[in-house]
Amino acid sequence: MSATSQVPIEDSLLSVVGNTPLLPLHRLSAACGKVPLWAKAEWFNPGGSVKARPARAILQQALASQALRGRRLIDATSGNMGIAYATFTAALGIPLTLAMPADASPERIAILQGLGADVVLTRPEQGIDGAMAWVRKQAESHPDRYFWANQYDNPANWRAHYATTGPEIVAQTRGRITHLVAGTGTGGTIMGAGRYLRAHVPDVQIIGVQPHPADGGIEGLKHMATARHRPRIYDATFPDAVRHVRLADAQAMALQLARTEGLFVGLSAAAAVWAACELASTLEEGLIVVVLPDAGYKYLSQAPWRSTPAVASA
Repeated sequence: MSATSQVPIEDSLLSVVGNTPLLPLHRLSAACGKVPLWAKAEWFNPGGSVKARPARAILQQALASQALRGRRLIDATSGNMGIAYATFTAALGIPLTLAMPADASPERIAILQGLGADVVLTRPEQGIDGAMAWVRKQAESHPDRYFWANQYDNPANWRAHYATTGPEIVAQTRGRITHLVAGTGTGGTIMGAGRYLRAHVPDVQIIGVQPHPADGGIEGLKHMATARHRPRIYDATFPDAVRHVRLADAQAMALQLARTEGLFVGLSAAAAVWAACELASTLEEGLIVVVLPDAGYKYLSQAPWRSTPAVASA
């Protein structure tokens, strides 16, 4: 199906993005300190992640401006944004090309291919920067063929969270939120939801979460100070504080969330909860909301889930 025979947005999966549940972390809150921790469960979105929000906004903007007429959508992704694009473009009948590092988990590659995306794997040692460079070259060399969505620099990314994530959190907490904890990948969530919260809950504290610079990184998060490409939508002066989380701590928290709260999440979500737990231990009162970008099912071939179960003897 071509982009000229699209399904109307109001009749597609794009119409059910957002309104994700806010879940109490009862047992973890008790272990971390005196204040309640609440988790915004973003895997309830179509495509299974928070990226459904900016993907919808970018697509809506591109369709309204006719930027997709006769062209393919193209972008770089580490996984979740690509899956969101692929979910929606499949539903709308829009051709899609994605570039991602070749060391992405096989689950993510299989999902994208299953959804019909044209997937190009770039050199793993170059990370997401290599995928972005490939996409930039294609978009600049073939402007009539590709519409470059550019999730890292597109303001529709953060505006999606200003319009949806922020208002949902204020409504769900009845304005009682005192701290928002969210990871920074593109920066869209923290900038968009954070700006809305600042406007409606003036005393709220915005806490960013990034991987520890001494580690090899955490999938979905950027250490902004050392990133080769810092997203243009991210303002380093905006968060009230940034907490850096080690990979081993994120892996430990992923297991803890699964086994004490029944929440099977990805490592960027686990890193955000680790940071929220550390924050909670310093507070006497408050209400912390932590954004959990996705579930852990796309990472089953990676630590901490990769293991060999014991086989019972007869």
